[in-house]
Amino acid sequence: MSVLIANRPTIVDRLIPRSLTADIALVSAGTALTAAAAQLSIPMWPVPITGQTFAVLLVGAALGMARGALSIALYVVLGAAGLPIFAAGKAGIAFGPTLGYLFGFIAAAAVVGFFAEREIGRKWFSVAVGFITANAIIYVFGLPWLAIFLGANSWPNDIQSTLTAGLYPFIVGDAIKIAIASTLLPAAWSLAKKLKG
Repeated sequence: MSVLIANRPTIVDRLIPRSLTADIALVSAGTALTAAAAQLSIPMWPVPITGQTFAVLLVGAALGMARGALSIALYVVLGAAGLPIFAAGKAGIAFGPTLGYLFGFIAAAAVVGFFAEREIGRKWFSVAVGFITANAIIYVFGLPWLAIFLGANSWPNDIQSTLTAGLYPFIVGDAIKIAIASTLLPAAWSLAKKLKG
């Protein structure tokens, strides 16, 4: 059994035999999915709308806490190292407005993975609660850094200005992503059960 797999299996563990090789492949696939989702971007200032959140939630739910967090951490490290995999093909270490969100992605994947390992991903409502919690964590990391960034650049960074720049434009999109992911995951569990049955 791989050291990255918890005693509580996630959906991929129902379909793929456990091994270190499988873990490496799954972590890499999660990184690639997040990188691809980041390119689905609508330019906005100071934070673009992207598909990253959707990918982060699904990666955490599919891979579990350790592998999900590792997959997103690898995404952040590779982007910081110079691969053009951040939103709109950006790369490199940049202390821009989205830095806090990137670290929030890692924490969110871990939280969703924690829930997934406890089989919370089988019912729509419980999946939605887990995803909403993880999504909120992204903002817990992202908004304080965004406020610092705005203030450092002499832009208004009071609470209302920060929320207007980094939260309000994303609420509807986040709700749609969570609704879609919350529908897909229980359906995937059902399919996995039939395939294994």
